[in-house]
Amino acid sequence: MTTVQITLPDQLAQEAQRAGLLSPAKLERWLRDQLRAQRVDELFAAMDRMAAVDEPAVMSPEEVAQEIAAMRAERRAKNAS
Repeated sequence: MTTVQITLPDQLAQEAQRAGLLSPAKLERWLRDQLRAQRVDELFAAMDRMAAVDEPAVMSPEEVAQEIAAMRAERRAKNAS
């Protein structure tokens, strides 16, 4: 378990303490909620970036096979060096 020390204005700390917001359970729940919300925000931001990218042209099965063969040849050449 990790101990975290935070500095707050006295009035805010007193109000938060009276409201029960500084208990370890409340702080843990708040932090977990914030982390979850941040992950969701990052996911939507990534989805927005992906949607903004022009889609590549559709490749035929033959073109896919050629790309795979080229990639494998490149890997073999690197491994042989």
